[in-house]
Amino acid sequence: MMTYKNRLICLLSLIAVLVLLYAGSFIVNAETSGARSASMFWLDSELAAGASRIVISMDAQNFELVKRADQWFVLHNESKYPARRLRVEDFVGILTKRTVWPVRSSGVASHERFGLDTETAGRLAIYGEDSSLLDLLIGFEDNTGQVFVRRYAQSEVRSGNSLLKTYMTSPVSSWYNLRLIPDSEDGKVSVKSVQRLSVYNGGTTQVFARRNRVWTISGIDVTNPAQNAIENYISIILNTEGDNFADSVSSGDPVFGNAGNSRITVELDNGSVITIRLSESDESGSRYAHVSGREYIYSIPSWSAARLFRDASHFEKQ
Repeated sequence: MMTYKNRLICLLSLIAVLVLLYAGSFIVNAETSGARSASMFWLDSELAAGASRIVISMDAQNFELVKRADQWFVLHNESKYPARRLRVEDFVGILTKRTVWPVRSSGVASHERFGLDTETAGRLAIYGEDSSLLDLLIGFEDNTGQVFVRRYAQSEVRSGNSLLKTYMTSPVSSWYNLRLIPDSEDGKVSVKSVQRLSVYNGGTTQVFARRNRVWTISGIDVTNPAQNAIENYISIILNTEGDNFADSVSSGDPVFGNAGNSRITVELDNGSVITIRLSESDESGSRYAHVSGREYIYSIPSWSAARLFRDASHFEKQ
């Protein structure tokens, strides 16, 4: 029969276990609550879909991204250039994706230490047609690579994905859509949509024409055309990019005026025709390019310009 002392020990042990269980559940609940408060997004995705202007100011670099007729452009130094839509979407996606952004401070006194005082911090502002959607200050990074962020005019500091700052500090030119045929970025212009390609270079015109699912070649002597080589070549042309826009040259510049200059014409299945006019190569092998229907002049690096022209042997099936 259990003595009074034994019963007391048993009872006290049970109480101790219950206390430990209660304390453990409190800690777990606190951690869960903390995780929930750290998990957040800066901008609702539905609101982000209505964004029409993004202003970026970081490390003495200032430029804007503006949306016109469902196309993004970069405004910089009083010039407007087409922007890479996928890059803009990936950038905004950092702000709309729910992820961990833990609170690091709630005090105004900490802002300078985190690089979030208004004189030091970078600034990211996103606008809709009639309102401000988001206004953030971007500060330093901690030793784990996370960046400090706070809403403009609010005190709370959070930290998280440093890609946000990486995008903001990258060169303005990294936002340019430098493809000679910009719609190829979205897949609106692909090899499947090309019906005919004419390439004039050095007095010779190569013509690649689609006949049902088979490509034929005229203008050069190719006995057994390699279909994969032709499609890869057309894909290279559709996806060719410049390394920058050239402000010093216009579409009416004499560098494009010579009738013997190289040119490439792409005829699409929707009836549209795109003509790419190219200047002669300079001493480094680079060229200027102008695309019909566009005001921009592209600077094409030598390695890329060299891929635009191939001799007959390139298309011969081995």
